[in-house]
Amino acid sequence: MKIGFIGTGNMAQAIIGGLLSHDILSASAIYGSDHSEFCLKEVSNRYHIQTTSSNADVVRSCDVVFLSVKPQYYEAVIHEVRDEITAKHILISIAPGKTLLWLGEQVGKPSKIVRTMPNTPALVGEGMTGVCMNSLVSEEDIKVIMSILTSFGRAEIVPEALMDAVVAVSGSSPAYIFLLIEAMADAAVAEGMSRVQAYEFAAQAVYGSAKMVLDTNKHPGELKDMVCSPGGTTIEGVQALEETGFRSSVMQAMRVVAEKSRQM
Repeated sequence: MKIGFIGTGNMAQAIIGGLLSHDILSASAIYGSDHSEFCLKEVSNRYHIQTTSSNADVVRSCDVVFLSVKPQYYEAVIHEVRDEITAKHILISIAPGKTLLWLGEQVGKPSKIVRTMPNTPALVGEGMTGVCMNSLVSEEDIKVIMSILTSFGRAEIVPEALMDAVVAVSGSSPAYIFLLIEAMADAAVAEGMSRVQAYEFAAQAVYGSAKMVLDTNKHPGELKDMVCSPGGTTIEGVQALEETGFRSSVMQAMRVVAEKSRQM
């Protein structure tokens, strides 16, 4: 198997790093194309993969092809390479808003198409990816796809109707968490803590809390109650968050993200 990437930006590099670190493929079996000579040189020096300035060369050389360019370039890129796409290829999208139907229409012939929504924690091997695929993708293909996607974190197959929700709950949500960490650190600095230490405390608290949700399978509300002693400090903070609309702000942010994804 050979895997190619049209576009070699951060997400492509996260996936490449996962493939190599889990020994799923050797560097010689991974191809990348990019319009930027700087990006090609960077990815070649870092991962020692095969690089080219030709998107068509990547498709011709590979069995699985990631479309790892920005959504606004999808149509042009697919039209550029669609004559090279054959029945053996698995085409994987990582863009929000581009449906399986739309992708299939751009290719213009029966093709194996997979729609995914990874997120930036993939860069540190802790990504979360939603996956759906069209009817031409076989069970054997799915095993291959999931082995690729789980090389840089977790992956779950979901109905395509939920992909906009995936964009909101995991694709875009790292930005919300970074805002939370920054706000927590700012408050700690105001209390006299150094900024470096404040970021470490805040980030580790978020990381550990997330791990508790995943490892214990307890409801987040139950875990929250475990921290909130009667008449204690934490319940005071929770009350302040409720008074300032913390939950509704998060839910509203996710709603507008999902709506934006539907419109793309």
